[in-house]
Amino acid sequence: MSKKILFVDDSESIREIVSFTLQNEGYNVLISDNGKNALDHLDGQEISLIITDLHMPEMNGIELIKEIRKMEAYQRTPILFLTTESQTEKKMEAKEAGATGWIVKPFVPAKLLAAINKVIR
Repeated sequence: MSKKILFVDDSESIREIVSFTLQNEGYNVLISDNGKNALDHLDGQEISLIITDLHMPEMNGIELIKEIRKMEAYQRTPILFLTTESQTEKKMEAKEAGATGWIVKPFVPAKLLAAINKVIR
């Protein structure tokens, strides 16, 4: 059974690029366009990794991470931040919220996959 990754980003083009990249590597990809909608996928199903953007409508990435970490089933699920932000303060805020790692856009698919391979179980 392939590992399931939840990817959350409000940019349709980024969602397409990342989902294509992940599916080509054999991952089962769940897609959401904002943090609030992403919570609908967190219904107890096994998810190996969550990748989220920072800036999104409805609920931003840091708010989403805080909500995910409140859920017992997903407290240990690795979460990668994929964002245009590269400020140290934002990285620290994400880490304090419970993010596992950080990938800056624009990204190279090989680097994204390398980061995923480091954190996925």
